[in-house]
Amino acid sequence: MTYRAPISDILLALNHGAGLQAAVKAGHYGDFDGDIAAAVLEEAGKFAGDVLAPLNRVGDEHGIKLADNKVTTAPGWPDAYQRWAAAGWNAVSGPEAFGGQGLPLAINAACTEIWSASNIAFGLCPLLTLSAIEALDAHGSDELKKIYLEKLVSGEWTGTMQLTEPQAGSDVGALRTRAERAPDGSYRIKGTKIFITYGDHDMTDNIVHFVLARLPDAPAGTKGISLFLIPKFLVNADGSLGARNDIYPSGVEHKLGMHASPTCTMTMGDHGGAIGYLIGEENKGMLCMFTMMNQARLGVGLEGVGIADRAYQQALAFAQERRQGRAVGKKGDGLDPIIVHPDVKRMLLQMRSMTAAARSICYATAVALDISVRAKDAKVRADAAARGALLTPIAKAFSTDIGNEVTYLGVQIHGGMGFIEETGAAQHYRDARITSIYEGTNGIQSIDLVTRKLAANGGASVWALLDELGGIVKQVEASNDPAFGTTGTKLRDALGSLERASKWLLERVASAPNDALAGATPYLRLFGSTLGGCMLAGEALAAKSNGEAGGDPQRYVTVARFFAENITVQAASLEKTVTDSADAVNGADAVLLG
Repeated sequence: MTYRAPISDILLALNHGAGLQAAVKAGHYGDFDGDIAAAVLEEAGKFAGDVLAPLNRVGDEHGIKLADNKVTTAPGWPDAYQRWAAAGWNAVSGPEAFGGQGLPLAINAACTEIWSASNIAFGLCPLLTLSAIEALDAHGSDELKKIYLEKLVSGEWTGTMQLTEPQAGSDVGALRTRAERAPDGSYRIKGTKIFITYGDHDMTDNIVHFVLARLPDAPAGTKGISLFLIPKFLVNADGSLGARNDIYPSGVEHKLGMHASPTCTMTMGDHGGAIGYLIGEENKGMLCMFTMMNQARLGVGLEGVGIADRAYQQALAFAQERRQGRAVGKKGDGLDPIIVHPDVKRMLLQMRSMTAAARSICYATAVALDISVRAKDAKVRADAAARGALLTPIAKAFSTDIGNEVTYLGVQIHGGMGFIEETGAAQHYRDARITSIYEGTNGIQSIDLVTRKLAANGGASVWALLDELGGIVKQVEASNDPAFGTTGTKLRDALGSLERASKWLLERVASAPNDALAGATPYLRLFGSTLGGCMLAGEALAAKSNGEAGGDPQRYVTVARFFAENITVQAASLEKTVTDSADAVNGADAVLLG
């Protein structure tokens, strides 16, 4: 199955749903020319379709191999990565001072979707490198930046993020990896990390590991964690590679999906300790790591969008080719393509509309993060930072849930053939599953949304966003376009449910936190489905008024209407789940422990 990047859909979501065009006009992007986006994304789509997509199945079938403390990737992967980096794709949003192109994060977000759609296991590698770049640029010393940043920005070297240990998963504060100060100002790190994505590979000649560890005199818990940069190969004064550092892959995981992405157990200290360099300050590692994690969480949300779009494209093509049954009322011989059947149409529209909603939410997160560092006005930057913080857990959790649900539907549309590996539908389903787990499980994202992001400034960011969404609903209602059906009513009702649930949770976070936590996951779903529905409606209005979307803006009205009438309409039930189910959840011990 080939992949074609949906450039028209991406540009509409980027420019209008996410607000990039308005932000450029407001001057928040300086002298950035918004017209460059189409050219960049067209080229990204070509590279993804021609080079990366054909390797997706190859990587799944061959997987990776570990021998003699070295990981070998699937055939064709090192060459594809070298071509990808040489074309400048790793440097799209990198800092210009270190060789990056300095393009907005929003443009790179669209590229990340494209890499993930064409070959999600491949796209996972640069996703982590970009997070490493963010952390080093924000918290690293000038000396470390000079040595490592240009190589990371170009993609000549890749980066990893190393948090998890056997006893310390989501509870990072329980980690046991130790760091000791050395006389020369460096550190010696000893310990074991698990589930390290691209912890070792043969696509570059060096890997820059970012590792959390604890100093001997550090406070307990997360307050006593430091972040260290540990290169696979030490770097000589002239920039050449020196001795092998004491950090090795001691095992690789055999996984449900993402077979082409090495997931390693990394061991440090078998030969005296890995030489590492402090990032930021001692015992302030979580602050630095969150810089990495927030970038990565948006990237994982975009993985959900990408794998969903790939599954949709394949299911659509299959439904147009597979012949079973006849259309209602048709006479004569011959079978029809299954796409004529209403339930198949429903599933396909559900796949497309859910993917589109998740895409817009992720892009809006990227635009907010862009404005938070690019805008000239301090208040604009602060408001954008708050918006980005609010949207990040929604982008990560909602979009990866959508990725899982859409790939599930992709298998269903294929029928029995979807359960057979040869069609590729099963691979999308398997690959999607991890996205709702890593970079902070979706349950943790829901907790973050309710206890931190909703509660920040008394909910000011939420109320500001709801006001904007209400403005979109007014425009839909004022359009008097019968093609929207009951979209306006459904969205207005959903906004009411979201507002009431938000106020209820704000009260309970302080007075009855377990009640709030019991409703956190359905609340995030309520937020995502309401936000996504309003964004799709706004995009449909923009497509109609601007004559965009390849001359057929009406299809975006259909997508927005379907989402509002089939997905957003669930808001009332989700509101009741948030506000009425806490007693049942909190009383579950009688069942679970009885």
